[in-house]
Amino acid sequence: MTKSQGIFDYRREDPGKRPVGERLTDFAEFELALSPEILHRQSARCMDCGVPFCHSYGCPLHNYIPEWIEMAHLNRWREALDFLHATNNFPEITGRICPAPCETACTLAIHEEGVVIRHIELQIVERGFREGWIGAESPIDQTEKKVAIIGSGPAGLAAAQQLARQGHQVTVYEKSDQIGGLLRYGIPDFKLDKAILDRRIHQMVAEGVLFEAEVEAGIDLSTRFLLRSFDAIVLTHGAGVPRDLDVPGRPLPGVHFAVPYLVGQNRHLSQSEDILIFAKDKRVVVIGGGDTGSDCIGSANRQGAVSVTQIEILPEPPTDRFAQNPWPTWPNIKRTTSSQEEGCTRLWNVATRQIIEKDGVAAGLRCAKVEWIPSEDGGKPACREVPGSEFELEADLILLAMGFLHGEHGPLVHDMNLALDEAENIVVDETMMTSTPGVFAAGDAVTGPSLVVRAIHSGRQAAESVDRFLSAENENFLEH
Repeated sequence: MTKSQGIFDYRREDPGKRPVGERLTDFAEFELALSPEILHRQSARCMDCGVPFCHSYGCPLHNYIPEWIEMAHLNRWREALDFLHATNNFPEITGRICPAPCETACTLAIHEEGVVIRHIELQIVERGFREGWIGAESPIDQTEKKVAIIGSGPAGLAAAQQLARQGHQVTVYEKSDQIGGLLRYGIPDFKLDKAILDRRIHQMVAEGVLFEAEVEAGIDLSTRFLLRSFDAIVLTHGAGVPRDLDVPGRPLPGVHFAVPYLVGQNRHLSQSEDILIFAKDKRVVVIGGGDTGSDCIGSANRQGAVSVTQIEILPEPPTDRFAQNPWPTWPNIKRTTSSQEEGCTRLWNVATRQIIEKDGVAAGLRCAKVEWIPSEDGGKPACREVPGSEFELEADLILLAMGFLHGEHGPLVHDMNLALDEAENIVVDETMMTSTPGVFAAGDAVTGPSLVVRAIHSGRQAAESVDRFLSAENENFLEH
């Protein structure tokens, strides 16, 4: 495998970042690339484990991580790229925005820092683009089968590319004005420059995928038309219904969901649209401690907010794993994102009780401290307000980033009479087919909100089943 003494000779070296003062002046990507020399040393830390948990447990895509790290270490970059693309359609995206559960499942992470897997992945694919190794992959044979993909996020794009490479005629319908789903409008440019997304979409167009933006399936195109016109349909419309805040004052101007705020900034950068929700010269409070909340923090600071405060109802995480949270499970520990590094006050164990009004708009929050009481039967702990702990936070802009619930179930889902589970996610069988024959679903529409790598893997699984469905007699497929 790699240099046998690498784990003893080299410590982990993470990619650098542009200085905070510099990156707050623009929305350009903030992460820097490791030099070839450092990257070579870092790839030497991979131990070629007998059971590579990075691959088998940590990565939902089951990437061939030890193999492509070995190829990169030996400067066999083209082979590394082949291994990478064997399981992942968009490593240039996951190499930027994936939280890298593979790294915390790395065997080295039992007692020290794991290999910088995500960055090695990114360097491999970016070298592939620079060298011109990545281009359209046309199928040998074309079929007469037509497939409609509803939604153009990571699951939809992965399914579309896989099916087009099998020779099927694929049309992707997206209700927004540009292709990409939340990759396009929900993730800030400082994490994912949209030229990176466009580069891959251009490849897919060359492979024969037809993209139709500003088309809402079920409304602009009837369910009857879709079922009649396509041999298979794949629903990949995500889980875009946000969790709301049910407190007095919620309808006041100045209180917004996170995604419309992020979408507005991205539209401003890509299309020069006016920003309707703007943080400049405002005291911003972000409710919710996840990635979406972090994206709001980074955007607000770049827009010129006076201050940014992030509140979370859950307790402050520990700095190290609990015994009940052992390797290789995802460590539930305190992390500080690049956006939080740029300027943010973080508060834990805080519940919002009321939005304070002044002159007809939101002017702050009335909050209370809470404590979490462990359940005697081992179930979920109970949340209890601490008596006398109420306090107020001043705020001119309040952004709700408390996560997402499920997909938006418009006419398409209802007209197809699709079965939903208790969480209102679409129910599929082991082949990713819904309760309606010929209609498949993948990604967050099935699982609820999850990681980009899980969405890509789900889209690939659905594409494999659709191909078998179209290639065999439908009756035989349904029987099995």
